[in-house]
Amino acid sequence: MRPVYPNCTTFKAFMNKGLFALAMGTFALGISEFVMMGILGEMASAMGVSVSEAGLFITAYASGVCVGAPALLFARKIPLKRLMMLLAAIITVGNLVAAIAPSYWTFFAARFISGLPHGAYFGVGAIVARKLSAPGKESSAVAIMIAGMTVATLAGVPAGTFISNAVSWRITFVIVSVSGALTFMAIRKWIPQLTGLEDRGFKGQFHFMKTLPPWLIFGGVIFGQIGIYCWYSYIDPQLTEVARFPASALSWLMILAGFGMFAGNLIAGRLSDRFKPSAVGAWVQGAAIPVLVLFYFFGNIQWAAAILLTLGTAALFGSGSPLQSDIVGYCRGGEMLGAACIQIAYNAGNAIAAWIGSAVIGAGYGYDTTSVIGLPLILAGCSLLFVLYHRYERSERQH
Repeated sequence: MRPVYPNCTTFKAFMNKGLFALAMGTFALGISEFVMMGILGEMASAMGVSVSEAGLFITAYASGVCVGAPALLFARKIPLKRLMMLLAAIITVGNLVAAIAPSYWTFFAARFISGLPHGAYFGVGAIVARKLSAPGKESSAVAIMIAGMTVATLAGVPAGTFISNAVSWRITFVIVSVSGALTFMAIRKWIPQLTGLEDRGFKGQFHFMKTLPPWLIFGGVIFGQIGIYCWYSYIDPQLTEVARFPASALSWLMILAGFGMFAGNLIAGRLSDRFKPSAVGAWVQGAAIPVLVLFYFFGNIQWAAAILLTLGTAALFGSGSPLQSDIVGYCRGGEMLGAACIQIAYNAGNAIAAWIGSAVIGAGYGYDTTSVIGLPLILAGCSLLFVLYHRYERSERQH
């Protein structure tokens, strides 16, 4: 059910400001998650560890996501607005701890804490965005929420990378903490009190798991994410060691990466309002395969690496809004659990990808190998999404 507003004008005002408030949170989360890729070398130096050991900071964050998202199972009775405020508060505290962390393991723990609200925020945020959307525009509304993260990669992450290199990485995490506090205030002011989700009891939340479509989405997400994220987790050394870009170029290269994410997310969201989300997600993931193959062979050429970086990040983010909107429709009565599961799938993929990349690099293979090691997994992921499309969405969407 959608919230009841006194008039259309009120609905539009709340909708616009509400989606903006949601996007503020994904902006903070975007910097927190992705700035590590641009400062991995600096963090390794600051903590006195190798790049592969610093790569475990990425795994720590993703592991926090996987632990935090299932907590939504116990949050079904909490009002959606209050739950979003709680998650924004954890974003604030977690990144403040990261900013003052004195050692490797303290920072590792802070990254884990910072990851705890990530999956839950995106999961609940997708539900809230759909409730605030106009009929037939659910995927676009989710894309607007996710756009905060893509703006973070377009502007926030490059700025954070620059600040980290020029001043201190601690300032970057202070900025994220402040962004979390502003998100808390925006949600409190601009998100209306929404009608709650249907409460079928604790066991009733698992009913949707007896059907195949959610599992096809989860499988498509985790395989595709591992495959692409193996490459992107170690984009810093690929650009500096393979393409021979100077460290000072990472800021504008992260702008290119952010532009790819921004464009891929919004274009895919709009396409999913016209076509089936599963088909859009499958084609976007499949498009990553030739991009990463080309990166492997031509990533040592600077202009080619820059172009392929933009295309690769577009594929990385392009499947997000279609599939995060789609999963809610397949999880009636268990929307919280479904939203949590897809975030677990995304971030388990991130954690596994970072671990695979670390193992490959640690075994003595070149940084460029991370761009192709996950190709079979991408193929498996988009194949599952094509199965979903042909069996469940091609003739009639089962929502």
